[in-house]
Amino acid sequence: MSKPNIHPSAIIDASAQIDASAKIGPYCVIGPHVSIAADCELHSHVVVDGPTQIGERTRIWPFASIGAAPQDKKFKDEPTRLLIGTDNTIRESVTINRGTVQGGGETRIGNDNWIMAYVHIAHDCIVGNHTIFANNATLAGHVIIEDWVILGGATLVHQFCRIGAHAFTGMAAKINGDVPPYVVIAGEMSAPRGINSEGLKRRGFSSEQVMAIKRAYKTLYQSDLSLADARAKLAESAESDPNIAALLNYLALSERGIQR
Repeated sequence: MSKPNIHPSAIIDASAQIDASAKIGPYCVIGPHVSIAADCELHSHVVVDGPTQIGERTRIWPFASIGAAPQDKKFKDEPTRLLIGTDNTIRESVTINRGTVQGGGETRIGNDNWIMAYVHIAHDCIVGNHTIFANNATLAGHVIIEDWVILGGATLVHQFCRIGAHAFTGMAAKINGDVPPYVVIAGEMSAPRGINSEGLKRRGFSSEQVMAIKRAYKTLYQSDLSLADARAKLAESAESDPNIAALLNYLALSERGIQR
């Protein structure tokens, strides 16, 4: 521990492991079995409970509650944990809970995620890399968010849902089914509204790739085919197109059924 990097008002458990380069601001409370890696910065009034691991260069803003016990009546103080990767930005009043034994014992956050104020990530959620959660987005337990997903402000995601890579939700979207990769969910009824074309272009997808994904979307959502028939038709394109193969693989993994 490097004393100059830790404000004297911070309360830190003796078992916490804090890299010498990490900065701990005023009135932070760091509990037992917490690990904070190099070049992390906790602004004032951050609470971190353990077991929790926070990866390098992660920044956490005031009044965030990180690694608290899950909001699940089945939880009986078992030694579950929260794992947070590198280069994450976690803004004011974000709450991220540890896992439960029933859900595998871990909540996991990947790398380079931008998590805005008042977001809640419940127990046993798995968040990938390069995601953006706008203010007040809320994940119930056991939700899976794949890479490059953007959740609009006040998006609500039901427990056990999966949101596929590069998907996008509009403001106040209500997600109670799985969202396939690339798909935009928006509007009062939170219905599919096309694909996230702009996001795909920003991430280097070519015009041809975007058009192929648009055609796949039309097959899935606008062809009047049953889901089984749509999957069969997509399988023809998936043989030569890895992006469509990823979409087809996602559909095979869906347990709740897709938002359709």
